[in-house]
Amino acid sequence: MKPERYAYRAVQMLQERNFEVIAMGRGEGFIGKVSMTKPFAKIPPVHTVTLYLGPVHQEEYLDFILKLNPQRVIFNPGTENREFAEKLTKAGIAWENSCTLVLLSTNQYQP
Repeated sequence: MKPERYAYRAVQMLQERNFEVIAMGRGEGFIGKVSMTKPFAKIPPVHTVTLYLGPVHQEEYLDFILKLNPQRVIFNPGTENREFAEKLTKAGIAWENSCTLVLLSTNQYQP
């Protein structure tokens, strides 16, 4: 676990604001009270997927995220992906190029 990473900080901030969080990654351990979930694990329905993967690494997750059918996907800075966004739009999933940390810090993060 790398506390200096933005994804780590986002999980912390979401927990501090009492949002239910599922942290998915290849690492093991905890961020606060949240244990890391391995990629592609079966998870309960989610409202928002917030991406911290660059476009090159997103391809393998595309079908997984589409099957989750979240209400929205947030492409954090550096993760913007027009092709992925088009597929989300076609699937009826809202998306935005934004920063989860800024949304949380300015009280604009809405479930």
